[in-house]
Amino acid sequence: MPQTATKRLWLRRMGWLVLIWGLSVAALGLVAWLFRIFMGLAGLTL
Repeated sequence: MPQTATKRLWLRRMGWLVLIWGLSVAALGLVAWLFRIFMGLAGLTL
């Protein structure tokens, strides 16, 4: 396999890894934000 193809494959895999990681962090932030809203509606505020 040529070096450019190997490098392109590595960059593509790293791109997917970063994309999945970013989406998981965003999803966790969304869930935390929703929990905060629901707890506020229930009267559980700091």
